[in-house]
Amino acid sequence: MAVTKELFGKLKDGSEVYKFSIENKNGMKAVVTNLGAILVNLYVPDKKGKIADVVIGYDKLHMYVMNSCFFGCTVGPIANRIGKAQYKLDGKTVKMEVNDHKVNNLHSSLKKGFQKRLWDAETGKDSVTFSLTKKDGDLGPGKMKVSVTYTLTSKNELKLTYHADSDKKAVINMTNHSYFNLSGQKSNSILDTKVKIHADQITETDRYLIPTGNMLDVKGTPADFTEFKKIGKDIDRVDFKPVKYAHGFDFNYAIKGYNGKKKLAAEVEDPKSGRRMEVYTDLPGVQFYTGAWIKDTAGKEGYRNGKNKGFCLETQYFPDAINHDNFVQPVFGSGKDYYTETVYRFYW
Repeated sequence: MAVTKELFGKLKDGSEVYKFSIENKNGMKAVVTNLGAILVNLYVPDKKGKIADVVIGYDKLHMYVMNSCFFGCTVGPIANRIGKAQYKLDGKTVKMEVNDHKVNNLHSSLKKGFQKRLWDAETGKDSVTFSLTKKDGDLGPGKMKVSVTYTLTSKNELKLTYHADSDKKAVINMTNHSYFNLSGQKSNSILDTKVKIHADQITETDRYLIPTGNMLDVKGTPADFTEFKKIGKDIDRVDFKPVKYAHGFDFNYAIKGYNGKKKLAAEVEDPKSGRRMEVYTDLPGVQFYTGAWIKDTAGKEGYRNGKNKGFCLETQYFPDAINHDNFVQPVFGSGKDYYTETVYRFYW
């Protein structure tokens, strides 16, 4: 195992941004950067031993400075959507940035969220830990110390370990927003990729993808991934309202048997390359998003990014959970630390 460091570029204020590469002996390599604690590259062999980058994104730093699609980002302090861009905590209303459909909040802040910040970095034998401190009143209550550690193991696991503590009660619901394409980022589509999600229900949402508080059974619907199914099979079934609202798949799945311990949440197979991925988490939900809103932009090595070129499996507490008492509550601080781990394990 080895970790190397190189300059990625400089921000307008002169701050230096670095890339860190973590390699194992099996041909895998993860490249991460201290801007946004972003996963830039993830190189994985295929069944013939050919190595490809299985996350889409950019080659240039300035593109990650913009990064409206959140490629590879660590999103926080609150990922996903908050209805009406506000919530109550201990009887007080906390207002957030209105940045989604002119009424709701998405991913805390498009310009000031954790994905836009320069994190401190510390390397280990097979890991990189990024950390930052958030001031009280900055994107919500509490002076908060936050870290995320990327670890690449000899078992071909990319582990993401999150920790945060706050001196006040705060909503914390972080996630990683990588877009995977197991055929390699040069592939134009994920529609033939097969997915299985260990969940019988999704959170019902309104047309703006804000949860109603109710759950929908997936059995027999286009959202049913309880057995392996090609992503493209039901992605255009607009007779099913959730597909119509999301322009494809952008659903929060309630992981079956959630008990706060790490469980297998999803499995992915790419028949062409032979690559397989398993997703483990100790969180109650996983957002399955198939990239309907990926903008047509210059990607890596001259290839283009675009609609349905990558999928996300974002482990998290349910979106808008703080506004629904029947959802597991992501409230931490005042002695209750936020700690969670997600694992992406690969086979070929």
